Amino acid sequence: MNNKLISIGLLVVFGFLALSSESCDPGTPTPAPDTETTPPKRVSVPKFEKDSAFTFVKKQVEFGNRVVNSPGHKACKEWLVSKMEGYADNVIQQNFSAKAYTGKALNGTNIIAQFNPKAGKRILLAAHWDTRHIADSDLEKTTRNKPIDGADDGGSGVAVLLEVGRLLKANPIEMGVDIIFFDAEDHGDENDGQDPSTREEQEASMKTWCLGSQHWSKNLHTPGYMPKFGILLDMVGSKNARFAKEGYSMQAAPNVMNKIWKLAKAMGYSNYFKDEKENGVIDDHLFVIQNARIPMIDIINLSENKEQTFGDHWHTQNDNIEIIDPRTLRAVGQVVLAVVYGEANGTF
Repeated sequence: MNNKLISIGLLVVFGFLALSSESCDPGTPTPAPDTETTPPKRVSVPKFEKDSAFTFVKKQVEFGNRVVNSPGHKACKEWLVSKMEGYADNVIQQNFSAKAYTGKALNGTNIIAQFNPKAGKRILLAAHWDTRHIADSDLEKTTRNKPIDGADDGGSGVAVLLEVGRLLKANPIEMGVDIIFFDAEDHGDENDGQDPSTREEQEASMKTWCLGSQHWSKNLHTPGYMPKFGILLDMVGSKNARFAKEGYSMQAAPNVMNKIWKLAKAMGYSNYFKDEKENGVIDDHLFVIQNARIPMIDIINLSENKEQTFGDHWHTQNDNIEIIDPRTLRAVGQVVLAVVYGEANGTF
């Protein structure tokens, strides 16, 4: 078992289901009340353009690795901000500093794009935009200390949400939508492959990941911010992807997750969205759930192989543009659009 996956059963044994030392349960977040008083104007669900999303992945990879503090990271940030300023009503750059497990100071930026910022009813969509600083899962020892392209792990989720943002601009809705690109998600400590065995070791290991979402969830861009629910996308672009029902998502927002998987099946995407439950993984949604109390689910590619959590390309040099399948991007993007427009139309 690698350290980005934490067995729920193991955490129960230790009486520890999240990061807060004040509670052994991440709790069930309270969704924002539906304040709509008049029926919303119905807008048809637009077609998700897979080739556009693929181009967005390719553009990110062309910047090189997006490791925090690197030239590629800076260039990609400027591009992402510019793209979202062209789509959204308002874009916030939330700068933060954090210390990596190596002791290195990381200067990160969470990018928050607001659509209809004054609307009371809102949903949250998110992905991380940084890439892994080492290929620590690579079989080739000579490349393990080199950063990865992160076409899937980072690039794919961002690309899908960029395309969603483009389509929201072209097909506006009355509901509020916030798209957040979290930074410094992938700079965590794998403990040289050794699993933490105590509660304290687990907590320390978990806190080295998802530094941007940890910061945002404790410093919300709007005081009292509470969307109805959130959707996180992570590794949503590879060939033969398998999106099972991740454990923390099923704890925090089982109704949302079950409805999305049911919708995906009705749309013909059950070959991607598998009605199978898996353990919880350490990802940005966990900190959003725990710290901000927002019900959030994670659409993430999880391996069928019980000996590993993610696909063979995870944290290796094979996480490049060749691994990306535009059909996978389309499946995820079209489902997300159906959820967004369905919620706006009052039909989800």
